[in-house]
Amino acid sequence: MSKEKVVLAYSGGLDTTAMIPWLKETFDYEVICCCVDVGQEEELDGLEERAKACGASKLYIEDIVDDFCDNFIMPCVEAGAVYEHSYLLGTSMARPAIAKKLVEIARKENAVAICHGATGKGNDQIRFELGIKALAPDIKVIAPWRMTDKWQMDSREAEIEYCKAHGINLPWSMGKGYSRDRNLWHISHEGLELEDPSKAPNYSSLLVLSVTPQEAPDKETEVSITFEKGIPVAVNGQKMKVSDVIRTLNKLGGENGIGIVDIVENRVVGMKSRGVYETPGGTILMAAHDQLEELCLDRETMENKKKLASQLAQTVYEGKWFTPLREAIQAFVESTQQFVTGEAKMKLYKGNIIKNGTTSPYSLYNESLASFTTGDLYDHHDAEGFITLFGLPLKVRAMKLQEVAKSNFDSKIQGMVSEMQKSAKSADK
Repeated sequence: MSKEKVVLAYSGGLDTTAMIPWLKETFDYEVICCCVDVGQEEELDGLEERAKACGASKLYIEDIVDDFCDNFIMPCVEAGAVYEHSYLLGTSMARPAIAKKLVEIARKENAVAICHGATGKGNDQIRFELGIKALAPDIKVIAPWRMTDKWQMDSREAEIEYCKAHGINLPWSMGKGYSRDRNLWHISHEGLELEDPSKAPNYSSLLVLSVTPQEAPDKETEVSITFEKGIPVAVNGQKMKVSDVIRTLNKLGGENGIGIVDIVENRVVGMKSRGVYETPGGTILMAAHDQLEELCLDRETMENKKKLASQLAQTVYEGKWFTPLREAIQAFVESTQQFVTGEAKMKLYKGNIIKNGTTSPYSLYNESLASFTTGDLYDHHDAEGFITLFGLPLKVRAMKLQEVAKSNFDSKIQGMVSEMQKSAKSADK
């Protein structure tokens, strides 16, 4: 009989490399590795040789960069979804996209289980597993780091020794480095000095996509982004797909120190975690989209959209991508984007994004209305009636408070008079 199959979410890193022989040894599975390409760049080099040398029967490298950009990143950009004011959801958006592809490969291979290398302390275990549960509730999930009775490697050194014992030659040293997660949208950094919030990040050894603002050029870089119905379609007048827009902006943003964020965030599992995120292109794209919406959306739509953006950010951060709530919020957001078309111009300078002009055929900005001169659409006298009605609840409340205060004052005076009369009568007696 053929062995049961497990699909391993394979990054090529130490954890998932050690998991290949461990899965075979512990469960007697045939291990099929699946590396989902969401823009990790050089991190994908040499994966096939490494996976098969470690005992995997097959390796899939699945390029979903465009799917990731079009169907996971852009809904969040259009919504303006930002978690806790700073985090642009780079890892949070990628995990459901990866989970979707893992399920697809598991179905193709008739696998009974999917294995991931996320730890029991992080958010990724939730994001992977909620995605798998939503798309394939019948497939078993294996999370070695939570299986302390079977997975007995508790450190990087222990994993390296385990691999050596199984005849696996590794390209890593025993030294400890930053824990990083990279995709086309961002790169995150955790560990080392970042574990102590009192210490400043060592940016000279930390940054991958960017330079610090201090090291950025002493001159401005001008950039324009063209949108059609909320989707970026061109940078500096050059038409391109969304993934290439992000690549282009990553380069420009990285060179100018844009999008470096040092935050302490609240993880889903209840603990606080400190990390540094580099999101150069994403930061520019989000700012440009917001800049264009200022012209194209009315006040009430913007106010409600901001509320739902916060809810969407939390929903995505918590791994609840494949839910009716996310779909409903996205449907609302998409309805607001029908007229978000135009061009946002910016200057990039030492970590700053400076507005440089915005145009749209659907702009709600009317120069005649906005200027101090009287135009055909606005009669200053109309403001008097508007203010009367707009402020009517305030006036009625104030009148009622005056009425109550006067009544209380009159009662107090009456009480004092009564007391004086009583005193006078007592004196006469």
